[in-house]
Amino acid sequence: MALHTESNVANSPMPHRRLGMYTVLLDAARHDPLGVWLARILSSWLAGDTALPANLGLGEQALAALMRHHFPGITLPEHLRWRCAAPDPGRDLEREALIELFRQHCQLSSPDADWLARILAEGCLGEDHLWQDLGLWARGDVSALLVYGFSPLAARNVRDMKWKKFFYKQLCEAANVQLCRAPSCDACQDYANCFGPEEG
Repeated sequence: MALHTESNVANSPMPHRRLGMYTVLLDAARHDPLGVWLARILSSWLAGDTALPANLGLGEQALAALMRHHFPGITLPEHLRWRCAAPDPGRDLEREALIELFRQHCQLSSPDADWLARILAEGCLGEDHLWQDLGLWARGDVSALLVYGFSPLAARNVRDMKWKKFFYKQLCEAANVQLCRAPSCDACQDYANCFGPEEG
C-alpha cells in the first residue's frame, strides 16, 4: 500500500486539525501499511475525533510499547492520552468477545495482533460507523486494514455487510444465538441498515 504524502493528504477528507500530528507520526512511522493506519487512528484520537477511550483502550504501558514499536522517538503528551474517558467496564464481556474474535482471525504477529484486536474492539463499541469511531478517513480504510490484518474474517463478509453488524453477527453465530427476527436478510425491512455503503 502506498504511503500518503503531504500532497495527497491535502486532497483527503481528513479534518485539518489532524494534519499536523498525522504528518509527525507518518514521518516517524515504519514504512508499512500498518504504520499508516495507526498514524491516522492516533492523529484522529488526539484531535478528539474518535470513539476510542483513554490510551486507545490499550492501557498506558501497551500504548507506550506501540509508540516505541511503530513511531520511535515520538512520545504522546500525558494530558492528551487521558483526555478521553476510560473504557466502559459495563461492556467488558462484549469487549472481550470482540477481542477474541479478532485475535482468532488475525494473521499479524504479536504484539501487533493484540494491539489491533483491542483497538478494533473499542471502535466497535462506538455509536457511528466503524471507520468513523476508529478515526479512519473512509470505509475503504477500515476494509483495507481488515483485509491486511484479518483476511480470514474479512473474506467472510461476501455481501458487503457493514462491519460492525458483520462482527456482531459472527459473535451471535458462534454462540448459536439469533437476534434478528427476520426469516432472511432479503426479507428484512431493515436490510439497508446492515448492508451497503457506510458513507456519512
